[in-house]
Amino acid sequence: NGSVPKFWREIALKSGRLAESDERGFTLVEIVVTIAILGLSLPPLLNAFTSGARGQALAENRTTALYLLKYKMGEVEAEGFPEVRTEEGEFDGNDQYTWSITVSDIESEELEGLRRITVSVFWQYRQKEKSMSLQALVSDRQIQQQQNQGNPENSNG
Repeated sequence: NGSVPKFWREIALKSGRLAESDERGFTLVEIVVTIAILGLSLPPLLNAFTSGARGQALAENRTTALYLLKYKMGEVEAEGFPEVRTEEGEFDGNDQYTWSITVSDIESEELEGLRRITVSVFWQYRQKEKSMSLQALVSDRQIQQQQNQGNPENSNG
């Protein structure tokens, strides 16, 4: 620093041609390394965020479908011993989800008056149809009562 006269040094500092010795900037190598690290680490981070958002949306759809499924199954079970049928429809106020109900007799030599209820809920997610189903068995209580009345071993006398 002694090689440059003080007068010229002050002129160079004011014009911006000379940096003070205690000021320090980033070198080109440091900037390139920083950009390379960011370039390698950002895509996986962004992918993790988008995957999380997709997973959260699917979980919301499944939760909604489960509530609708339980609601529809409750309606059918409230009928007692439902009629054999197949039925489809949409939920009121929610055209994203549709449902189907199948009530069928179970053929068995050992059991009478047993029916299977299958309720399914369908929805679209990322251009694919998703579904969730629930099954229940119901029996005709009138047949059981008639059998109990005709069987003297089951009476309290």
